[in-house]
Amino acid sequence: MEDCLFCKIVNKKVASDIVLEDDSIIIFKDINPKADVHLLIVLKKHIESVEHLVEEDKELISQMIFAAQKIARQIGVAKNGYKLQFNVGRDGGQIIDHIHLHLIANVK
Repeated sequence: MEDCLFCKIVNKKVASDIVLEDDSIIIFKDINPKADVHLLIVLKKHIESVEHLVEEDKELISQMIFAAQKIARQIGVAKNGYKLQFNVGRDGGQIIDHIHLHLIANVK
């Protein structure tokens, strides 16, 4: 997707503050954070939203959640808790049409 911002980040055509990356996921800091910690867990595969998932994507979604768990532990927010949030569609708050999971936490 040529004009997708997250695809541009995945392909290193747009700079971002990357926290973790593997073969299927990239995690970076949200440029408009809603809390002390606000990370975006983004699939490298372009899927528009949760509404566009197919059965074959189950493993990818699982990887997103386990990546969120891993990074929450690494940055020290797992003990006190954090929020994971998918926004789906415009009325659901989704701004970028590329599936992503928000990890949101406040540092105590």
